[in-house]
Amino acid sequence: MDCEALRERSARHPRPAGQALQYGTAGFRARAEHLDHVVFRMGLLAALRSKALAATIGIMVTASHNPEEDNGVKLVDPLGEMLHPSWEEYATQLANAEEQELQKVITEICQKAAVDLHKDASVFIGRDTRPSSKKLSQSVIDGIQVLGGQYHDYGLVTTPQLHYMVCCQNTQGQYGKATLEGYYEKLSKAFMELMKQSHCSGESQKHLKIDCANGIGALKLSEMKPYFPPEVLIHIYNDGTKEKLNHLCGADFVKVHQKPPGGLDMKPNERCCSFDGDADRIVYYYKDTAGHFHLIDGDKIATLISIFLKELLAKVKQDFKMAVVQTAYANGNSTRYLQETLKVPVHCVKTGVKHLHHKAQEFDVGVYFEANGHGTVLFSKAAETKIRQLAKEEKDDEKREAAKMLENMIDMINQTVGDAVSDMLVIEAILALKGLTVQQWDALYTDLPNRLLKVQVADRCVIDTTDAERRALTPPGLQEKIDALVKKYKLSRAFVRPSGTEDVVRIYAEADTQENADALAHEVSLAVFHLAGGKGAPPQP
Repeated sequence: MDCEALRERSARHPRPAGQALQYGTAGFRARAEHLDHVVFRMGLLAALRSKALAATIGIMVTASHNPEEDNGVKLVDPLGEMLHPSWEEYATQLANAEEQELQKVITEICQKAAVDLHKDASVFIGRDTRPSSKKLSQSVIDGIQVLGGQYHDYGLVTTPQLHYMVCCQNTQGQYGKATLEGYYEKLSKAFMELMKQSHCSGESQKHLKIDCANGIGALKLSEMKPYFPPEVLIHIYNDGTKEKLNHLCGADFVKVHQKPPGGLDMKPNERCCSFDGDADRIVYYYKDTAGHFHLIDGDKIATLISIFLKELLAKVKQDFKMAVVQTAYANGNSTRYLQETLKVPVHCVKTGVKHLHHKAQEFDVGVYFEANGHGTVLFSKAAETKIRQLAKEEKDDEKREAAKMLENMIDMINQTVGDAVSDMLVIEAILALKGLTVQQWDALYTDLPNRLLKVQVADRCVIDTTDAERRALTPPGLQEKIDALVKKYKLSRAFVRPSGTEDVVRIYAEADTQENADALAHEVSLAVFHLAGGKGAPPQP
């Protein structure tokens, strides 16, 4: 390690005094002007991780659905998955190290993680459309170069596209070509193969309005348009030419506020969807003839995909294990429908994509979605190999056709991470193949009324949870109080969990009516306020 070069480069990216950041599921996020030293140091870390694993690592500059003034950075591991938890700790140490300690921290990481600094390093870089992203990705490059690493800067890409490129590179092209053209070709070819089987009725079924959150999704969807067959009519709104990123639009806004985004004119029964700022989440919605807004969130997306895959798996007559993975935020009626009507096993894990992804890997076919619209489907190596073999060699026509459809689903799904573009194509193909309208999809089950609240506390660490965050272990008496409150209402449940990023406790409640869900959420928030050290005035109904 060239210590002089490190000192000299690091001085160009000084750390502001007294600022401490934590690497979480979403990497680092903060106001853009506070991140220069962090992204420089994550360039260093990406080079170290690459040397440690002798593989290409990805680094993405984005703050997803956060306001335009924020930015962030996260690392991508070799198969397109999130950074390994043991390295999240190194990321936090490196970001918070004092200037004069930097070399020492790097040496410690090298010792703990057995990094040979003489090895080569290769890093793929991507960024979103925020005004601050270009300059920050230049700081990433500075970090990589100090440690003698090679890099390929993809420039403006969606987060899932960068995950995809990294996976392609490290599987020597087995997963696909590590180029944008390769991504567009693979997904669109599988989509068109599937659409050949559809007997889609009516012109209106082919139209889809897409709110791109004034983000990167609009750019990449426009680039992909020429790859689609002419009958696919996608209409892009909030394309970033007029308004600010994520401002009153995007998947997060639509999900949280339960209303359509600005900048998109909805007519009754039109099929619409929203991406988030870096295009790794998607939600659908429509307005009925009475003007009521209907949201179709990640739970219903997982249900639609599960119905389709279960039918195909039954036709290929293989003993594949399929399951759906959810978090405690999944609507109770979605869980009931999957388990009781579809007879598909459902597993609940802690909040956070990495927990869902990890659990889904245990099955031949693992479907996972968070209610916020982030999710994908994972196929085991064995299942994928068998499906591709059946698609090629199976003599029985029905079995072979079902295997071919499964093969196209495998190629259309971005298995590395939730991907709004890929998920949209999957949904559009399934709706067309099953001849379903958006209203029929929505009518599979009715969501239980629910309410999300948050309570400010002095220290979020006083709350400790168990059973995939569905029960509180501490503070004493809180869970007993929640249990007593839940008993008052029909079809009800409630849970509390500390935020991962701020001193806030999040509360979720559902019940048979909206009035009861609201009342239960409020009563639980008061219990949290009094038993877990609430700040300020007690919550008001």
